[in-house]
Amino acid sequence: MYHYTTGDLDKKTMYKFISGSIIPRAIGWITTLDEKTEVVNAAPFSFTSGVSNQVPLLSMAILRGANGEPKDSARNLLEYKHGVVHIVSEDVVDAMNDTSAPLPADESEVVFAGLHLTDSKTVKTPGIKEAKIRMEVKVYDYHPVKSPDGDVVTDFFFLEVTDFYFDETIFDKEKEYIDVAALKPVARLAGPYYATLDEIYRKDRPN
Repeated sequence: MYHYTTGDLDKKTMYKFISGSIIPRAIGWITTLDEKTEVVNAAPFSFTSGVSNQVPLLSMAILRGANGEPKDSARNLLEYKHGVVHIVSEDVVDAMNDTSAPLPADESEVVFAGLHLTDSKTVKTPGIKEAKIRMEVKVYDYHPVKSPDGDVVTDFFFLEVTDFYFDETIFDKEKEYIDVAALKPVARLAGPYYATLDEIYRKDRPN
């Protein structure tokens, strides 16, 4: 096997190794609201996962750019403490990709991508109407991840889900079951590459 010590790697190579090894990754497609300008920001972040069902928590790591400043999504979460996380399915993957455009903070990626907003119940941030699953969230906890030099390099959030929404086409109301085959979720790989589900199979856990 090829071996690398992380102390010998630059940041670009470490990102390639992490994003190319931890695959596939769920895409946390989040809307946040700047309450002062009323601009709704939308952006996808693939360092996203579930944390707990006892407290309904998601994790989202938002890496900072070369300038060291928080991205718009992180800035809004830090200041206003709420947002809406969406699951990306095949039918919205192009729009999701459009929302990754580096727009100024006073321009909405939702408008740029031709998406539509829908009101939320518990939080002020609206959701993306086209998404088949969305979760209203509030900031539960926040941890700035720092480099050895003490600079913040990642804004790491624990987000508490207050409300779930499931489109009728992907949800069995009687069984409270999400139909993954109907959802057709999209996962993030490395670079500009994404993946969809192939064969779904079952493995029961040992007793």
